[in-house]
Amino acid sequence: MPSWIGAVILPLSGLLWCLPAGADVKARSCGEVRQAYGAKGFSLVDIPYQEIAGEHLRICPQEYTCCTTEMEDKLSQQSKLEFENLVEETSHFVRTTFVSRHKKFDEFFRELLENAEKSLNDMFVRTYGMLYMQNSEVFQDLFTELKRYYTGGNVNLEEMLNDFWARLLERMFQLINPQYHFNEDYLECVSKYTDQLKPFGDVPRKLKIQVTRAFIAARTFVQGLTVGREVANRVSKVSPTPGCIRALMKMLYCPYCRGLPAVRPCNNYCLNVMKGCLANQADLDTEWNLFIDAMLLVAERLEGPFNIESVMDPIDVKISEAIMNMQENSMQVSAKVFQGCGQPKPAPALRSARSVPENFNTRFRPYNPEERPTTAAGTSLDRLVTDIKEKLKLSKKVWSALPYTICKDERVTAGTSNEEECWNGHSKARYLPEIMNDGLTNQINNPEVDVDITRPDTFIRQQIMALRVMTNKLKNAYNGNDVNFQDTSDESSGSGSGSGCMDDVCPTEFEFVTTEAPAVDPDRREEDSSAARLSHSLLSLSLACLVLALQRLCR
Repeated sequence: MPSWIGAVILPLSGLLWCLPAGADVKARSCGEVRQAYGAKGFSLVDIPYQEIAGEHLRICPQEYTCCTTEMEDKLSQQSKLEFENLVEETSHFVRTTFVSRHKKFDEFFRELLENAEKSLNDMFVRTYGMLYMQNSEVFQDLFTELKRYYTGGNVNLEEMLNDFWARLLERMFQLINPQYHFNEDYLECVSKYTDQLKPFGDVPRKLKIQVTRAFIAARTFVQGLTVGREVANRVSKVSPTPGCIRALMKMLYCPYCRGLPAVRPCNNYCLNVMKGCLANQADLDTEWNLFIDAMLLVAERLEGPFNIESVMDPIDVKISEAIMNMQENSMQVSAKVFQGCGQPKPAPALRSARSVPENFNTRFRPYNPEERPTTAAGTSLDRLVTDIKEKLKLSKKVWSALPYTICKDERVTAGTSNEEECWNGHSKARYLPEIMNDGLTNQINNPEVDVDITRPDTFIRQQIMALRVMTNKLKNAYNGNDVNFQDTSDESSGSGSGSGCMDDVCPTEFEFVTTEAPAVDPDRREEDSSAARLSHSLLSLSLACLVLALQRLCR
């Protein structure tokens, strides 16, 4: 071999040893990276055709690279946007569950009230005619207040129902005693006797229990759907921290800078990044699960003893039964009132003592089942609640599961079956660090994300408090209590919005919904009336002193 050839080879071999480790004799092309970068919608002006030295990189490994400073900045923003979209996408199910079910339940409830009011109006117009129409505002006000309560109005259901029956007694008392004139003071005295006289039988007490428990449960349940919807919507819109953005860039796009755009992150690597970025969201999970459990409990009540549909559907029939009871006992009721409130003054145009319009004494004709609207909003409460329960169960642990759901996405990671050919943050190789546990405090040693565990996210803490407040309201509703109006009446009365009368204590209360009142034999009714008159005579002795005072007040 000529000596000059050896002289050339030796310097060339020395030059090869001086090249950076891992570098090819010929600089690697950035063609694949340019193609992938352009597919993201970025201009190719910033990207080199071949690898360049990487001392300018702030996030990715400072080795030979296809990334400029401008590219690293743009890809950092891209990783942030993709992360935000991934979280919103992944939480789509839980958000749509609460949005759609809230809309359906609200639509059902409003239509149920409208149907009940229309049914009562139709029945009473047919039964009582002009007498009802002249006094229809009493019933309209009842439904107006029920709707106002449902929509969040400051309504005490117990007081409102007591007022309804008192007003109804005043109107009916005047109709069954048209020969007398009653001023406002006298009528106020009459209404004070509502509980003592029980002119409408046991209907008001039972209906009060049913209505308050069912409405409290229904209103609280729909409020729970609202809170769940709002929390899910808010939490799904994340604002990643600078430390999170750096970790996302390193995981998602540093492979581009290393000339490996087709290599995806290792699954466990992704989990650590997501657990660090979503640490605060994971802390929401405990309160969220308690909230879902409370929603499921109230849902069971709505399917059973607090079924709003079974309360509202026959409410017209029950009120009519109460009116019939008042008519049948009108003589005894009037006698007691006259004893307690004093003898009223005759009306200016004196009429017969029993000149009540004939149609007022006509018994109502109950609607046949096929005449009633069978459902509201195209469904029934049972079907609606069953569907909601299934969706609620699926939404448990949704926030702590976010990292796992995102990292299962084949668009994001290489998957669990490809652990050797994935991006581990530095190169294409297996990811070795252990996976962090869920929650903020467990991220203290997260190898991928710099997390400040001493500063919990204020926004997430606000959502935790909102869930906690709602969970307490749901627990109250489950027990039949209204969180806004705790019962101050005698607990033994078994009535009122705060009675909390449980099913094992009051097992027969809701039989009232479907049980028809037994027919009363006329002879038996006369015997009962005689006994009642004797009992009332004895009662009048104990009221003698009270009568004198009331006479002065009411005349």
